[in-house]
Amino acid sequence: MCPDCEDFTRTVFLLGQLALYADTSGADEKFVDAVAPSLAVSLPEPPPGVFPSDYDPDGGPDYPGELS
Repeated sequence: MCPDCEDFTRTVFLLGQLALYADTSGADEKFVDAVAPSLAVSLPEPPPGVFPSDYDPDGGPDYPGELS
């Protein structure tokens, strides 16, 4: 497995675990609020093959308030 693939997978896994923790009773909201953005920002570029080759992240529908 390529190094970026391993980092991406690990970070996505940690974000998922944090989301599960955030939904538990008694979760420390300050911890979640501090860690979640740090994990999200640390995501490396997705490894090749995660998205189709013709994927365009800007090709979706217009959001409310956006001009066409």
